[in-house]
Amino acid sequence: MDAASPRAERLRSHRLSAPAATVAAAAEHMLATQAQEFWGGRWALASRTRGEPRLSDVDAAFDRGEVVRSWTMRGTIHAIPPRDLAWVLSLTGERQGRSAAPVRRVEGIDEDVLTGVEAATRAALSGGNRLTRKELADLWEAAGHSTAKQRGYHLLVAMSLRGVVCQGPVVPRDSGPSREQYLVLTEDWIAESASPTDPLAEFFARFIASHGPAGARDFSWWSGLPLRDARQGAAAASDRLIQVADEPEAQYIAAGARPRRSPAPEVIALPPFEEYYLSYADRTVPCAPEFLAAIGPSMNGIVRPILVARGEIVGVWTHSVAVGRHADDPVPELFTPGAATDEEVGAALDRYKRFITG
Repeated sequence: MDAASPRAERLRSHRLSAPAATVAAAAEHMLATQAQEFWGGRWALASRTRGEPRLSDVDAAFDRGEVVRSWTMRGTIHAIPPRDLAWVLSLTGERQGRSAAPVRRVEGIDEDVLTGVEAATRAALSGGNRLTRKELADLWEAAGHSTAKQRGYHLLVAMSLRGVVCQGPVVPRDSGPSREQYLVLTEDWIAESASPTDPLAEFFARFIASHGPAGARDFSWWSGLPLRDARQGAAAASDRLIQVADEPEAQYIAAGARPRRSPAPEVIALPPFEEYYLSYADRTVPCAPEFLAAIGPSMNGIVRPILVARGEIVGVWTHSVAVGRHADDPVPELFTPGAATDEEVGAALDRYKRFITG
């Protein structure tokens, strides 16, 4: 395939040129949408939804329990449909825990500590209770479990990887976009959990449906699972895949009906840590190699918001969601003058501004 073809197919797989009917449907299609920047994860879902959903619409989906956030893979927070959380963690949770083991040892977090923290957490949140992150940390402190420095963060990650808690309803914020969700017990908040016959095959097939054309190395990077597992997943899901290329390795799209493209802007503004860019072992398909460093990951791990014109990443943009700043105009920075018109870039950023202020 030439460069334009995989870009067009990926735009459709990502629901950027074939948006989903609802925020919940967009989340279901993507399976796991990177969302450690909470505002960015919400914009990622809105960008994949028909019409012009506002921030309040996405927050309502979280409040209804249609989407949750948790550390689903690679030690990173993703937005995910609640029914898919348990089986995804069954594949990724233990591996994430092993990666965190050295830090836990330094912080003095052993199995006895985790057992005590889990007991305190379940007692506090049972019966449908919900707590902010600070309130939960204060509760742990009162139960004798220090949250000093980074210890509270690592305790929260551990409880999330164990499937004890997830991030559910949005904590209200009067002065601008909320940055926080309530912590809830997963067993209370999530009414139904899926049980795929072959979770690894399901994982691979869902990745290809939402990210293809892509291959085993892409899935391995995205999921944090070893390449051997990725290849095993590809083989197990072969009846749900169509191979569209074999160089430098097999590339797949989903078998069956493809999402129908609909009229969409040719220039779109996408959030930091955007799946369209970050989810691949080779990021030069959507972006010229000389511009990769301008997007990231940078030395501090940041991946900047991107401007995409006709499938190609042509620039970055900045915007603050700080108190009193979220209504400011986003600021674009094109890599190459003329890669998109001022009108196209302006329209893309105006759509985002309507989202973040709505």
